[in-house]
Amino acid sequence: MGVAQRERDNAEEIHSWPMRQRIMETQYCFPDINSSCIKEKRSNHEYNIMYVFFSLLSAWTVFLNLLVIISISHFKKLHTPTNLLILSLAVADLLVGLIVIPVEAIKLIETCWYFGNAFCGLFIIILGLVLSASLSNLIFIAADRYVAVNHPLMYPQKVTMTKSLVSIFLSWCCSSFYNTTMVISNGYFDSSQRIYACYGECSFMINFAWRVTDFFFTFLFPCILNLTLYLRIFCVAQQQVKVINSQMKGGKCVLDGSVKRKSENKAAVTLGIIVVIHLLCYLPIYIFSLTGDAVIPSTTANFLTWTMYVNSGLNPVIYALFYSWFRKSLKHILSLRIFQVASSLVDIFTDHH
Repeated sequence: MGVAQRERDNAEEIHSWPMRQRIMETQYCFPDINSSCIKEKRSNHEYNIMYVFFSLLSAWTVFLNLLVIISISHFKKLHTPTNLLILSLAVADLLVGLIVIPVEAIKLIETCWYFGNAFCGLFIIILGLVLSASLSNLIFIAADRYVAVNHPLMYPQKVTMTKSLVSIFLSWCCSSFYNTTMVISNGYFDSSQRIYACYGECSFMINFAWRVTDFFFTFLFPCILNLTLYLRIFCVAQQQVKVINSQMKGGKCVLDGSVKRKSENKAAVTLGIIVVIHLLCYLPIYIFSLTGDAVIPSTTANFLTWTMYVNSGLNPVIYALFYSWFRKSLKHILSLRIFQVASSLVDIFTDHH
């Protein structure tokens, strides 16, 4: 009887060994906590590639947007209402590269949230703040271009440095208040209200009412407003270009006002490209957010999320391609000529040295 029992025990032990081995191989985010999330395994090669890639992406985004901020801040000739809005947009993109991308990269690579519950709520506030502030700045840029193209004579009176500063201040304050309210009302700072599948997770989980509200107020309404303004801008710009071309064909001298209108139209086209790229990068994740996280495969969700973040590194590239003043300011900054006496007074639009 004892021999038979030992044989059964040995058989059970043999059959249970693979299971025990799998349990031993399973890694947890917090091994000492029973409700810990399971940590996905990655090879050292995969770890290294991902960390290098996201480090370069973060450095690229920070460096390029820092160049935009330095250019507009340093050169007096660039202190215009439009460029103040571009500066504010660059600050938002800089924060994406400096805070959002590194934290999200660690979360994606490690598949665990190691920063605690409080920082989870704070991080979501920062994330929402920079994304909604970017969209607000794009609306003000569209409005600025609308006035410049449609009412060029009234532009200096209607759009001033003071008004731009007030608009920027209000957009950042409203974005901060909105995102803080949303995070607090969804219980991110109250552990008794938050329901996570496991400990070591920081997901952007809000109720459906907030999802719909967020979609309308931070995406759909701003998108419709932006597109409406730019459609109106391009219609007027096309009419102005036809008038200028007809004057040139008729042998008439093109006045300074016509040249200025051409410049304003070119600026509107450049900023319109920025708006379109921004909307294309943001549209998929906002639409899918309404369906709920469970419906979207994790790989797809990650791809859409990172497409949104990569947008922050694209805007300075567009400036470099379309704005000669930005290319000239880069030469001054990278050659350290900005440290020369009175370098801030250089006419960045005509200087070729």
